Amino acid sequence: MNTINHEDFKVSSTIELSKIATTYDLDASEKKIENELEEVREKLGKLQDTLYAHGKYAVLVCLQGMDTSGKDSLIREVFKDFNARGIVVHSFKVPTERELGHDYLWRHYIALPQRGKFSVFNRTHYENVLVTRVHPEYIMGENIPGVNSIEDINNEFWDKRFDQIRNFEKHISQNGTLIYKFYLHLSKDEQKNRLLRRLEKKEKNWKFSAGDLKERKLWDQYQDCYQDAINRTSFQHAPWYIIPADDKPTARYIVAKTLYDTLKKYDDIQEPELDEKTKANLELYKQQLENE
Repeated sequence: MNTINHEDFKVSSTIELSKIATTYDLDASEKKIENELEEVREKLGKLQDTLYAHGKYAVLVCLQGMDTSGKDSLIREVFKDFNARGIVVHSFKVPTERELGHDYLWRHYIALPQRGKFSVFNRTHYENVLVTRVHPEYIMGENIPGVNSIEDINNEFWDKRFDQIRNFEKHISQNGTLIYKFYLHLSKDEQKNRLLRRLEKKEKNWKFSAGDLKERKLWDQYQDCYQDAINRTSFQHAPWYIIPADDKPTARYIVAKTLYDTLKKYDDIQEPELDEKTKANLELYKQQLENE
């Protein structure tokens, strides 16, 4: 099986999505890839336990991608060996009335991980410069001062919003949150195949919505918005990784391996030392328990 280097997927210069492959050949069978994923996610689970005990870093994993790109199943498979107390998954849907009563980043702020924990954002704060950019009429529901019509949602508006997102990520990074942003790069042909499977398999019918077909017609607009968002917001403290997503096992493995290989470099993440008094009396405590 081919080894991978997470740097190959990291966005460190201007990209064109149309020139980036949606497939990646690991030169291995699906079973081999699944076995390798199992090994990596076990290591990730142990690392998360240490992160929890250490209690100084939080980890934010952001997943974006077109409909059917495999976000839900990736979360299920990559984080399967995590202790439930150490990870929370947030799936951001259409904003609720309560959420619309605050600024658009509020619901993401309150979902941030506390130190020692992982949070996974299934769709993220980037929806506010993706879906809303394709459908600017959605912005009107935010009731923003100075935005009185669609005409007010211009380039200057989006520039400010990107500034706000960059500042948000810089702020949480400087306060101990490690940020990973994964774009699951799916081809239009593969999306068609996955939508057809949702229609053909009864147990998957519930996942299908007629709205999926309407959004599919806007594919090129979404690709332009994703490309612009990634190019504007990939930095060393909050990098984007473009993950070929036409093959789900491969995408899951690359994400898991990227997380593990980068997190293990933080050699200051260690389980805390016992205080000297407790350490000196370990045998005494053991005897007390054995003599009960």
